[in-house]
Order: sequence, then C-alpha cells, then structure tokens
Amino acid sequence: MKCASFFAGVGGIDLGFEMAGFETTYANEIDKNATKTYENNFNIKVDNRDIKEVVNDLVHGKDVIGNIDILLAGFPCQAFSIAGYRQGFLDDKGRGNLFFDVMEIVNIKKPKIIFLENVKNLVSHDKGNTFKVITESLENCGYHIRYKVLNSMEYGNVPQNRERIYILAFLDKKMADNFSWPDKIELTNTLDKVIDYHKQDDKFYYTADNFSKYNEVKDVINKKNTVYQWRRVYVRENKNNVCPTLTANMGTGGHNVPLIYTDEGIRKLTPRECFSLQGFPQDYKLPIMANSHLYKQAGNSVSVTVIYRIAKQLSYLLKKE
Repeated sequence: MKCASFFAGVGGIDLGFEMAGFETTYANEIDKNATKTYENNFNIKVDNRDIKEVVNDLVHGKDVIGNIDILLAGFPCQAFSIAGYRQGFLDDKGRGNLFFDVMEIVNIKKPKIIFLENVKNLVSHDKGNTFKVITESLENCGYHIRYKVLNSMEYGNVPQNRERIYILAFLDKKMADNFSWPDKIELTNTLDKVIDYHKQDDKFYYTADNFSKYNEVKDVINKKNTVYQWRRVYVRENKNNVCPTLTANMGTGGHNVPLIYTDEGIRKLTPRECFSLQGFPQDYKLPIMANSHLYKQAGNSVSVTVIYRIAKQLSYLLKKE
C-alpha cells in the first residue's frame, strides 16, 4: 500500500506507517529544516513547496503525487465558518485554510484511506465548527469516519503525556466498520530509559548566569526520574513520572520548558531525548543544525509508536479484507 504524506515534518507519521509495512512514495513539507531531517532518514526527495502549489499542479493535470492508496496528513488547524464552507472550498472563508487544500487533493486522488492527526481540542475548536466541517467534508466525498483521542503514554509506550486526535476515513464502509483501535498498553519505557543522566554539553544546563530565575528553581528541582517545568512564577513537578507534552517552542527558553535534575545540575532535555520521547528510534539521524530547529521539529512531530500501532491495526484489517 502506497502512502502520500502532507505536512510531513520530519516523517514521524511516515516512519510509523513504514514500520507497519506501508511505503511512502511522496512527501510534501514546506519547512526546509524539517525537510533536511526527513531526507536524512528516508530515501525520498521531499516536495519542499507550499501545498497550494501541489494542488495547482493537480488541478492543471500535472500529477506530481502518483498512484497512492493512503493519504497521510498532520495538518495545521485554522478556524473557518460552516457558512463559508458550504459556499464551496474556494470561497473567501475557506481559501486560507490548509485543510481545504488536503480536501482538494482527496477529491482528485480519491485514496482508499485517509489518516489525519491533530491536537486533542480539534473537536471543540471554534465551538465545534472546525470538526464539523472536517467530518462533513470527508463524508461528502464518500468517506466513512472513525476517530479517537489517544495518549502517547497509554498507547505508545513512551513517557510523554501527549493527547492527540487521530482520524481515519475509509472509502469502503465495511472496512470502516471492521477497523478497531489499538488497546492501551503498559508503560515500560520509563523516563530513566529515555533520559541520559550522564554529563551533557554545558549549553543544556541552567545556571545563575544564563537563567534569571535560577535561585528560585535550584532548591525545588531536586529529584531524578521526574520532569519539572518553570511556569512563569513557580516550578511545576510532573508527578506522574512522564514528560509533559513536548512543544515546538522548547528551544526558545522561558516558561514550560521541560527540566530535569541530574548529578551535574539542572538542565533542559537534549534534542535527542525529545525525539526519543516521541518514540523515534536511536538510529534516527538528527542533522547538524541549530538545536532550536530540532526542538521545534520534535515538538511539532508525532509519537511514532502510537502511529505504528494504528498503522498495524490497518495492516491487520487490509490483510483480512
């Protein structure tokens, strides 16, 4: 089964599907730094253009995607009105929304299966309008929808508290009816297996010289095997022994950056640890670039192990069908 990946990032969704036996034959990603990381790990030349240019190619008969069975997309979420949507995909309300670009591609390519990933609050976004438009759009194209919110620490065996909504759309109703989501699994891949407590580069450590609030955190952050966060005016300890949700702005400093206590001092997570907390394998290559880009890529990515388990369920279903 061949997959086309949109908003591909560093390839987290694609990697999960490939681990389950699928093949990614086309990837689109506009961020040049994420594209560099992607191409370091996949034997694919990423289409590093705005998705609107890809849509324009398809509309004018230039098929840059090729034959595909599955469309993958972790699309950004923007508000739009139901009224605008009902006037058509290209009206003034809908033109700026990237989801409509995905739907243009769906309308032309008609993949058998669509896989979408987004933030948990997609369902309540814009008072429920956004999710309603998404489901109506897919249903109007003949798709049957299944969706569920899964937490990475419960379904991906990674010590990160990350809830995301996963949407599957099937052209075949029987396939949709027969699909089942993966079950919860025990968290055995604990923080001590992901975090390297040996000495790291000095730039990762917080000191009185590089962090203005150091004196306020140095006595509070004092336990290993837990993750802390500086929350503007106080320190928060995540007592469930997992990392809070990784974000794209982890590399910018400031508040909400995950912090840990080690024998060498208090430090932030390394980019490699952030990728590990997303379920990327140790042999996943991180190219030489500014750490801020790598933190952003990890925070914007997906939990690979959750994707793999969903894709494995799809694989079982397809073999049965």
